[in-house]
Amino acid sequence: VIDGQEYVVPMAVEETSIIAGISHAAKWIRNHGEITTQSLGQLGLGQIQLPKVKDMLQVKQLIAMHKDQLIQMANEEPAHSLFKRGGGVKDILVREILRPDGQTMAVLHLLVDTCDAMGANNINQICEFLKEPVEELLNEKVGLCILSNLMDGKIVRAKVVIKKINGALGNAIAEASLFAQLDPYRAATNNKGVLNGIDGVLIATGNDWRAVEASVHAYAARSGQYTSITKWDMQDQQLHGIFEAPIAVGIVGGVTKLHPIAQICLKMLRVKSAAELARVVAAVGLVQNLAAIRALSTQGIVKGHMKLHISNLAVAAGATEEELPFVKEQLIEKLKEHKRVTESDAKAVLAHLRNSLRNS
Repeated sequence: VIDGQEYVVPMAVEETSIIAGISHAAKWIRNHGEITTQSLGQLGLGQIQLPKVKDMLQVKQLIAMHKDQLIQMANEEPAHSLFKRGGGVKDILVREILRPDGQTMAVLHLLVDTCDAMGANNINQICEFLKEPVEELLNEKVGLCILSNLMDGKIVRAKVVIKKINGALGNAIAEASLFAQLDPYRAATNNKGVLNGIDGVLIATGNDWRAVEASVHAYAARSGQYTSITKWDMQDQQLHGIFEAPIAVGIVGGVTKLHPIAQICLKMLRVKSAAELARVVAAVGLVQNLAAIRALSTQGIVKGHMKLHISNLAVAAGATEEELPFVKEQLIEKLKEHKRVTESDAKAVLAHLRNSLRNS
């Protein structure tokens, strides 16, 4: 339940424990808390690079004077279909970057509303279209023209509040979160856990999960130190969690429109816009993070993971459909006793079962 609305969320992922963990956490929140989300922007980002500018001040002045003209040109040509739907190029900014050789690089940032498309191709076309007009205007040589996957104009925020939580559990989750905020080594694993949930939805809906991963990791390092993309703390005996990062997704164009499974998954979600899908994705990432931190703070990650992995071990050992229930039962007992099981254990249990059947 996200923003008071029920969603069936499709996920495509190879790890059983991810689905089990997020389902369990989602039920916990449904019964004892809430998930709220908001979109903080809809603007994608394209870059036009000028590797070595002769006069940075002139570049800034000329862009300021002719920005509206460049925006109009782009919206009349490559961005026309976006513009007709209320999107298109909205602004052009100038960044100044000092090169190691002492010279100056300028980068034009094109802020583009891509509507319900992820927008990579649209943004690339717009940047390349403006290459010649920018060179003529500035009398400078343009280098690369390409989108940036650090789309910090498409920030999405998700919040979770769990009420009446056991104080010891809540404080343990907050402490685990603090660890990830302070230590990049822990933050990398924490954020990977967030993306376990996010990627599953992106893959199911035919979206570019690699682009979103790049954006999330870059955003996590925006302060100069890589840190957690989520934060959990206790406030007035309630557990509060927050996720905030760029999520660029689409519900039209590319594989989302062409692949039949992606279309089925979007129908399951019943989202009406790319912004709504991005909010659902952010919520899934935060809930997945809660599931992982809760497991780490209580029973540890191995026990739950191994219990779910037992079916895979039994199948890998060669158990038939009829043999699976017995092999799984024996492996669960072995897990309780030894805290771990392996494929060798599964093969030994299966061999014992088959020997017993032959002898009987």
